[in-house]
Amino acid sequence: MATLYMVATPIGNLEDITLRALRILGEVDTVACEDTRHTLKLLNHLGIKKPLIACYAYEEEKGSARILGLLNQGRNVAYCSDAGTPGISDPGVLAAQLAREQGHEVVPIPGPSALAALASAAGVFFKAVTFDGFPSPKPGRRRSRVRELMEREEAFIMYESPHRIVKLLADIAAVDAGRRICVGRELTKLHEEFSVGAAADIAADYEARKEIKGELAVLVAGGPKKARKARAESRPGYRDEEESDEPL
Repeated sequence: MATLYMVATPIGNLEDITLRALRILGEVDTVACEDTRHTLKLLNHLGIKKPLIACYAYEEEKGSARILGLLNQGRNVAYCSDAGTPGISDPGVLAAQLAREQGHEVVPIPGPSALAALASAAGVFFKAVTFDGFPSPKPGRRRSRVRELMEREEAFIMYESPHRIVKLLADIAAVDAGRRICVGRELTKLHEEFSVGAAADIAADYEARKEIKGELAVLVAGGPKKARKARAESRPGYRDEEESDEPL
């Protein structure tokens, strides 16, 4: 059986490629990628020449089938999304699933991830964190999800585009203006920026900007248990099971 390598690639700074990723990309028979144009630039920079096949997000089933076909022929394949770790708000999950179902080995080649990069540098304490990817572009669904996440005790992380970041930050501030958040913009790139503080202050800062460029990631601290309990108590039919003597 062949092996499918899920290779993490730089999210900005090309120096973040790992030594293991370099070796694997140089050894495999084929490199499958989210966008061949993007990955070709990376391979050219690294001095690696390999056959490329596309596995676009909007054609993931078709691309995954091509990958499986190569694996069934005994060819080892490296899968790369455009940036970061495959399967984390990027395609790659289906390819890994199909490969495992057919008995092929699936090996992670860890490395860059906006999720990990933001969490490590934010300076926001948390015991548990929920990764929620990109929020819905529909205002109602986005606000509902933000409200739901902010009522939990754990922190959460979302990705967002520069076109919608102001709306997302406004939604967060509307739920809890004082909640501590960190916005990471252009992570690992030349103009990397971290904005840390109260949700209302960060939202106002971004709203005042004339132009916002680059991809963004947002870390929102978890809600205090007392605040969550107070919100719950205000709802009709509230019952505190922790304090109740009645058997469950």
